[in-house]
Amino acid sequence: MYGLWRPRVLGAWKVPATGPVILAVNHAHNIDGPMVMGVAPRPTHFLIKKEAFVGPLDPFLTGIGQLKVDRARADRTAITQALGVLADGGVLGIFPEGTRGEGDFASLRAGLAYFAVRSGAPIVPVAVLGSSDRPGRLIKALPPLRSRVDVVFGDPFGAGDGSGRRTRGALDEATGRIQERLTVHLENARRLTGRRATLE
Repeated sequence: MYGLWRPRVLGAWKVPATGPVILAVNHAHNIDGPMVMGVAPRPTHFLIKKEAFVGPLDPFLTGIGQLKVDRARADRTAITQALGVLADGGVLGIFPEGTRGEGDFASLRAGLAYFAVRSGAPIVPVAVLGSSDRPGRLIKALPPLRSRVDVVFGDPFGAGDGSGRRTRGALDEATGRIQERLTVHLENARRLTGRRATLE
């Protein structure tokens, strides 16, 4: 990441040094996951769509501890592996929007809330603010080479309401709370970095 772009990392000290943590990352570019893996202060295990595990990438991603997930169904193997990462005191990386889009946390799925409530792990919001439609872009889904990419870590927070409930209603409520916190973090990250929009 440091060889191809110019990452500027802010707030990495906010990631708890030990214990289970969930990094909730916005997703606008293909490099968001690799960028966070490269600059996070702790090894991070991301839930990654199974379509990415092709050819030589399959043994590579598996070898560095990334988790293959089938987004077309409730992938129990992936869920068990992700909970195992947290049970072992590791760091789980999630794109709560489920897929690459505007990267604005506008549409969250319940998966993040499930893992946070089930494990009790704190969530650390992460905003990746890169470059988009500027000269030098060789690949549409990637920022121009050697452009600056900001990675801003936020304050950890809990998703549950303290009741320990894991019902569908409780997860929906947790998702709402999470979305509010992630949106606020993204807005703060934009102000901090001077970027008006996610793709700038």
